[in-house]
This record gives sequence, structure tokens and C-alpha cells, in this order.
Amino acid sequence: MAEPGEILPERKPEKCPYEILRQSKASVEEIVSSMLSIKKEGKSKSEYRELVTQILLNFVTLRQANRAILLEEDRVKTETERAKAPVDFTTLQLHNLMYEKSHYLKAIKACQDFKSKYPDIELVPEEEFFRDAPENIKSSVISNDSSHNLMLKRLNFELFQRKELCKLHEKLEEQKKSLQGIIANRKKFLLSLPSHLKSLKKASLPVQHQLGVQHTKKLKQLHSAELLPPPLYVIYSQLLAQKEAFEEMIEMEIVGSVKDAQAVAHQQATKDNAKASSVDNSKIDEDLPDEEDDGQRRRKRPRKVPGKESVDHTRIYQAHPLKVILHVLDDETPDLSPTKIVTLIFEYLMKLNVVCVGVEGSEDDSGKDILCNLFPDDTGLELPHQSAKMIDSSVEFDKTRTSRPYKWAQHLAGIDFLPEVSPLVGGFENSNEESAKHSSIIAGLSLYRQQNRVQTVVQRIRARKKAQLALA
Repeated sequence: MAEPGEILPERKPEKCPYEILRQSKASVEEIVSSMLSIKKEGKSKSEYRELVTQILLNFVTLRQANRAILLEEDRVKTETERAKAPVDFTTLQLHNLMYEKSHYLKAIKACQDFKSKYPDIELVPEEEFFRDAPENIKSSVISNDSSHNLMLKRLNFELFQRKELCKLHEKLEEQKKSLQGIIANRKKFLLSLPSHLKSLKKASLPVQHQLGVQHTKKLKQLHSAELLPPPLYVIYSQLLAQKEAFEEMIEMEIVGSVKDAQAVAHQQATKDNAKASSVDNSKIDEDLPDEEDDGQRRRKRPRKVPGKESVDHTRIYQAHPLKVILHVLDDETPDLSPTKIVTLIFEYLMKLNVVCVGVEGSEDDSGKDILCNLFPDDTGLELPHQSAKMIDSSVEFDKTRTSRPYKWAQHLAGIDFLPEVSPLVGGFENSNEESAKHSSIIAGLSLYRQQNRVQTVVQRIRARKKAQLALA
């Protein structure tokens, strides 16, 4: 130890292990280079020993420096580990604080975004609340804040109203269920009503026959009348009107297949629709411009008329499935059930568009004699020129048929054919006798058209039949 007052020599600072390592490395490199130079120059090998000793000393220094470096590294690691623990703890605290901060921010945002239910509730106005609310709700104190207290009381009043409405809803639901039960029972009764009415109708048939009120038969006749072709329907309606208005002693009925009549009506409707569509298409085709003629309209091509040879003569006399039966009764019989004098059958030939009339059960010429020339120049053997022309101008009516197309029958059916030549023109070409005859016929027909057609026809038929019975 140094004595007091003695000045100690300054201690040189210890060199860094990395500096010692660098110096030892440089010294070894110098020694190795000098050994190489001695070997090249061929000097004595005695100098090698000293150089090898120096190299060994440098290696020892290198190991000391390396050991010092490793010890320093271990010390630094230990200090680092020791200093890392508080840093990790501080970092963990920071993460915890950041997590708590985010949680609080989310809670604050959720509270700020929270919407209560009462803003969506349409509360009654304050005036209505103070007027209609019960006293226990208006006088209650729920909060110290007056505005908040008023809002809570209004909400309670809304809740009270909704409870009352729920009770009313339950009451109305019960009434609805009871009404549904009543409706179900009435529906059940209505579903069973047709069977009851059917049995009632069947049970009332004897009473109808006894009293002469045939309501069921009348309904069937009206239903069948809807399927009649227009000419037969006109005849049926005129006869029915004559009977009901003037109490004419006649009876009518419609006979034939209703199913076949429905099929004919459906076929006719389909045919009319097809004709209408074809007419529309032809109009559209005529209005379209032709590209080759630079917008000029197309010329109408004449339609091809089917040849007369293609006419099926077997179907010329095809009649409608339904027929109108007219029973002419004796108007002099005082009994409640008058006798039938004659029965006429009206049928419609669809191909010829004419109405034919015949007497029921007259296979001989007696029926033809009653109807023939009922009016002047009306034998029923000539078809109207327009009807015959549609088929073949050379067609003549079959004289063997008991039902014939009398002119008065066409007039009753509303079918009036115009003459081919005007009566005035024909009068100049014919002789005086023929013109006089023609004019008398026209005058008779005009007089007939002015008369009551149905009444005139029925009276003449009844008179002829009575005269025939008197002669027999």
C-alpha cells in the first residue's frame, strides 16, 4: 500500500479484449510472413524457434482474449435478462391498459348508439294524455326530473291502452270464432240444400201434374231454348209470346238431343272465331307493302270458289238436333184439357239455312194438304233462290220429304229473302196477266206481313184441319 502523501503512478487503462485480439492477429500475421521470407531466402532454421515461441505466446493471448470476450458476453446476457423482466412487465401492463381502453371505448360507443324503444312509440299528445289518462297514472311520481317523469307517465299510459286493446282483441277473437262456427254450419246446410231441393222437386211433381203447373218441364224447355238456332228460337219465342199474351190455344215443346245441340253450338262458335281471325289476318296482309313493288299495296287475289262437284248432296238436308213441336188445340172444347187437333214439327236445315215444317204422324198426303198453299203460291216445293245458290242452283227440294220449307215458316223464323229481280222491273218484261198475278201475290204478302203472323197461321191451320175432319 502507498504511504500517506505518496503519489501513486497512473494506472494504464486496460485494453479491450477485442483490441488485444486484433493486435494478436496482426502479430501472428507478421510472424508468419517473416517465416515465409526466411524459408524463401534459405536462412538458418535457428530463427524459427524464436518465431514459433512468439506465435505460441500470441495463441495464448488469443485464447485469453476469447475467454474474456465470452465472459463479457455472458455478463451482458445476464444483465440483459435481468433488465428484460421489468420491460416485459411494463409491456404487459401497457397491453392491459390498451385492452381496457378499447373495451371502454366500445362501451361508450354502444351507450352513445343505444336507442330506446319509446322514440318509435307514437305516444298520444300531452293534451290528450292529461284529458284521458287515469288519475293514478297522472298523479304518480317516478323520477325527480319533471320532463323525464312526464315521459314515463305517458309511457305507462301507452302500456295501459295497449293492455286494454289486447283484452278487446281477445274478446273479438272469441266473437270471430263463434261467427266462424255459425258460418260453417250455414255452409254445411247450403251444401246439403241442393239434395233437399231435388227431393222436394221430385216430391212436388205429382202436385204439379195435378194442378197443371209444370214448372220443372218449363225450366227444361227454357234451358233447351238457349241452344236453339236463331230461326227456331224466333219461332219458339213468337209462339210463346202469342200464347202468354193472347191465351192462344196452343202448346209448344222442344225435343231432341241437348248434348248434340251443345256440340253444334261449340263447333259454330269455334268456326266463327276462326273466321274472324282469318279476316283480321287477311286485312293485315293486304295492308302490308310489297318489297318488290317499292311499297305498293298487294293486289287482292280472288278467292277460289269450290266446285259444284264437291258438294255433298247427302248432307244438304242435315237438320239441327233440336226441333220445335207446336200442338194446335181445339178452341171450341169447353173442357179443362182441350184436345189436340194437329201437331206441327219445325226443323232447321243448317246447310240450306231454311226452316221446314211438317205434320207429325202424316205419312200420306193429308199433312201436306193442310200446309200446302196455306198462303198464295206457297207449295213448299221451291227452295229460296239464295239458299239453293249456296249449294247448287240446279238443286231441287226432295218432294218425298214430309217437312217442307214453306215461305210463311221462313217469315215466322225471321228469314226474309229478297227477290232476284225488282217487282217493278219484272212487271215490264212479263205479260199483263203475269204482271197482274205477280202484283196480286206481292199485295197478298204485304198484307200478310202487316197482320199478326202467328195468330193468322194458327187460325188457318186450325180451320183447315177442322174442315178436313168434317169431310172425313
